[in-house]
Amino acid sequence: MPFFSSRKPEEEVVEHHPAPVHEEQHQKRGLFGSRRERSVSPTSTMRTSTTSTSHSSTSTGRKSSILQRSFGHGNRSVELDPSIVQARERVMGAEAAEHEADRTLNAARIQVREAREEVKRLEIEAKEEARLAKIKQHHAAEVSKRGKQLGRHGI
Repeated sequence: MPFFSSRKPEEEVVEHHPAPVHEEQHQKRGLFGSRRERSVSPTSTMRTSTTSTSHSSTSTGRKSSILQRSFGHGNRSVELDPSIVQARERVMGAEAAEHEADRTLNAARIQVREAREEVKRLEIEAKEEARLAKIKQHHAAEVSKRGKQLGRHGI
């Protein structure tokens, strides 16, 4: 288990009665957390959270760190500027186009490699056929030479 993580439920809205209430929390704290009792002031509503929380759960079940929240990644409910949304969509579209171009390029490279292999196979096949044709030509010349010797008897 990492030093700076703790598993706690999301923040809850708790309604308190006018009488002070003492809550004792027996949950594990992070490295710098405390185990002291906390007393709650008599207010109508209060958000309860601990100061040592290093991760918070979002509604999707994912956790985000303090650094992400402090740099604008944590508050997902805030509406973004339309120009930022448009820029993000353009970047995502460009990334998708780049990914598609990479796939197309890889497919083209595979087709080129296959075409070159086919040409090499055809060249090897043509050389083999030429070798066999040369052998056949040599044998035909021998048969022709032997055939010229025929006819000594005047046929």
